[in-house]
Amino acid sequence: MKFFIDTANLSEIKEAHALGILDGVTTNPSLMAKEGVKGKDSVFRHYKAICDIVDGDVSAEVIATDFAGIVREGEELAEIDSKIVIKVPMIKDGIKAIKYFSDRGKKTNCTLVFSAGQALLAAKAGATYVSPFLGRLDDVSTDGLVLIEQLVNIYQNYAFDTQVLAASIRHSMHIVRCAELGADVATCPLAPILALLNHPLTDSGLAKFLSDAKKMSE
Repeated sequence: MKFFIDTANLSEIKEAHALGILDGVTTNPSLMAKEGVKGKDSVFRHYKAICDIVDGDVSAEVIATDFAGIVREGEELAEIDSKIVIKVPMIKDGIKAIKYFSDRGKKTNCTLVFSAGQALLAAKAGATYVSPFLGRLDDVSTDGLVLIEQLVNIYQNYAFDTQVLAASIRHSMHIVRCAELGADVATCPLAPILALLNHPLTDSGLAKFLSDAKKMSE
């Protein structure tokens, strides 16, 4: 399973990259605003800075919701760097735009997916990635992991090339369960990834080893 980090914070992206497990980055306008990035030129420079850090795909989201606008913005984003994946919302004109980009060899990420039907349409249109928001489904008393399982099964049934990019991940067990279910990618903030490192028995075992090693040197 690929690990993407869901942030626009350059320091966190560098930390994840230094850990040696980073496969890509996802962003959105909210994450850009959180970092204080304002204005088209600044946003484009920030995307370029992210692309210069990572080796894999970087999802950059369009703001437009009409077909012509999505295409225009998507083509501009794709010019920033070859690593850019055009992130398109799950709407009617978004599906049309995904088909347009797919026919021209441009990578896309269909975002804000909350149902198997939506994901099926995105795959039919040729999306590179589909982003089901499992955490937000959990927030409304729906098991988001059930959707992940559905998408993995459907895509396998019909040999779609579209990758299941599990998004809105809230904690480390979300990552583990997505891996068990066969999601292609998990994207999340840095904290859940670092939480995978933690186990009390590791801590206590290491403390014992270090204590014994100290005694050996005395």
